[in-house]
Amino acid sequence: MKPDSSNVVFNSDELPKEILELVDAIEALPGEYRGRVEPILDRVVESTKRRRRILHLVQEALGQLRLDMKYLMFDLEATRRERDAYREKLE
Repeated sequence: MKPDSSNVVFNSDELPKEILELVDAIEALPGEYRGRVEPILDRVVESTKRRRRILHLVQEALGQLRLDMKYLMFDLEATRRERDAYREKLE
């Protein structure tokens, strides 16, 4: 895509191989056809990038949740050990 004909920047790290192939195929089209298809392609590329960003955020959130759960389980076990130790002292 030419920078003046499209607002979307194509980054090969962010897009699947198939979409990059589609971009190349559309660039090879004659101007009149390319002009009709480029806006649709731009929307597809933007939605793909947005989905990737959302997926990355969800993966980060899940990773943080897993870590938080480990800390909570550790804290729960420590609290149970302390409770059991106090019970033994009372008896």
